[in-house]
This record gives sequence, C-alpha cells and structure tokens, in this order.
Amino acid sequence: MRLRRLALLCIILVLPVAAARAADAPAGELALTGKVVHPQQFDLAKLRALPSEEVQVSFDTEHGPEHAGFTGVSLWGLLGEAGGIDDKARGAVLRHTIKVTGRDGYFVVLSTGEIAPDFGAKPALIAYQRTGEAAGTSGFRLVMPDDKRGGRYVRDVVTIDVE
Repeated sequence: MRLRRLALLCIILVLPVAAARAADAPAGELALTGKVVHPQQFDLAKLRALPSEEVQVSFDTEHGPEHAGFTGVSLWGLLGEAGGIDDKARGAVLRHTIKVTGRDGYFVVLSTGEIAPDFGAKPALIAYQRTGEAAGTSGFRLVMPDDKRGGRYVRDVVTIDVE
C-alpha cells in the first residue's frame, strides 16, 4: 500500500513537469533530440522542404470512425535528416525508442525497429497539414496510418526524443 502511494505521488509530481517542458517549446517548432547524430529544430518551412507523403487514414474513435487525409514527412525520414541514430553497435536500429510528445504533455513511445524500413516498416508520419486546412494551422501531428484506433496520434508535436 505504501509503495502504491509513493508511485502515485511520483506520477502526480512528474506529469506536470513534463507537460510544462512541452508547453515551453516555441510555437510552430519541434525539436528532434536524443540519440541522433545531429539533434535539431524543425519549423514548417524546414519540414516542407523535405520529401513529403500524403496519407488517407481511417480509425475508430469512441464517437465512431474518423476519416482524414494528412501531408507530412515520414518519421524515419526525419531521423535520417538528423543523421540517423547515433549508435554504431550491431542491431542498434532495434534497441532504441522514440518518444513523441505534444504541447499538452501527451506522449507515445515507438520502437525504432517498428518504423525501420528493413524491419517493421510501420508507417509513421509527422504531418504538417490536414486535408482541407492551411499548412501549419493545427500544429504538427504524429499520424500512424495502419493503427486501428487513434490513440497513438499525437497533436501539436513539440519534441521527438530518441532514447
């Protein structure tokens, strides 16, 4: 019981700190940090200069199915733009994680092997435009086209951290 209370207290103290850090990020920018060769900031212009992809997605929500189209940059391509994973060990592509965090502190964690083209090849897109909206209006968004539900879609992405 005492351990459970301590764990709950840690969660209560840590979550607001993580949300505050994400909220402090400059509007319209996302930071790619951690174990990449060249950590860097991306704004809308820099993302639009990279090769883009368009996807149509459909996923289940508690209010029924949602359908949308997005344009953006593949997450794997974005890692490549930063020089790739900064780990030369054999099998390094399989042993790292990517934490994608939104301005509100919501985050998801993916494995590098899951999105690596030679392994899981799961499409993951950092979208900068939703069909029917002007580019950059709704911030950057992690889009997971093959997911059945939208729980791993992160709105207003401000940090992508490779661990």
